[in-house]
Amino acid sequence: MLLLLLGIIVLHVTVLVLLFVSTIVSQWLVNGEHTADLWQNCSSGSVFQCLASSTNAMMILSVIFSVLSLFLFFCQLFTLTKGGRFYITGVFQILAGLCVMSGAAIFTVRHTDWHQASENTSYGFAYILAWLAFPLALASGIIYVILRKRE
Repeated sequence: MLLLLLGIIVLHVTVLVLLFVSTIVSQWLVNGEHTADLWQNCSSGSVFQCLASSTNAMMILSVIFSVLSLFLFFCQLFTLTKGGRFYITGVFQILAGLCVMSGAAIFTVRHTDWHQASENTSYGFAYILAWLAFPLALASGIIYVILRKRE
């Protein structure tokens, strides 16, 4: 049981790191010297220039739900009765997964409205990390729902 708890904590922390990095780093779209993220568009030519971009509240919500889920897991670990399930923790982690999926999907569909389209534009590593966090968050949420507390 201890190894299972350690494994799920490592999975949860991995999801948190992926969510934090993908939300903070400005590498969602890359086009040569031009990068764009959830917050701003930056060009690093002769003069470094940044313009405001749309904010994506879904990514922020996913980070909040995942942090809250980890906190609730530790609280339930010490207060839950024997045989109880970690439903609340699982629900918040599944919500985090759905929020990151919604945020990345909205960015995918709407990024041409916010950023100039170019044939050299590609998705950056932060965008890929966000999509990677989605199935991991859902998997950890499902594991939390299935998991029973043992003494």
